[in-house]
Amino acid sequence: VQLQASGGGLVQAGGSLRLSCAASGRTNSNYVTGWFRQAPGKEREFVAAISRSGSNTYYAVSVKGRFTISRDSAKNTVYLQMNSLKPEDTAAYYCGAVQVTYYYDSRDAYTVWGQGTLVTVSS
Repeated sequence: VQLQASGGGLVQAGGSLRLSCAASGRTNSNYVTGWFRQAPGKEREFVAAISRSGSNTYYAVSVKGRFTISRDSAKNTVYLQMNSLKPEDTAAYYCGAVQVTYYYDSRDAYTVWGQGTLVTVSS
């Protein structure tokens, strides 16, 4: 499977953005799709993940209640709706795929990554 992330941009604090992660290739494979982010000088950190069926979702504590991950299986696309954005949400956001659900928040377990999409939140 190949992944392509899009939807980043510049937004004021308190605003919203929706990121998309479109899959192509072996889209019928059973995998979890996750979003991670990486700010300058920091390690890539887990943000949210969703199971293949869409029935299970997982969030980092820092974004729970503000971000929502969802999947449109017909379009082979996973979305990350980001509301109430804060300057500390500024980062490059990456989507990835991992085959073992247990490792949904383990960066090193992900075997496929899309290119990053930059989110900048101004104060």
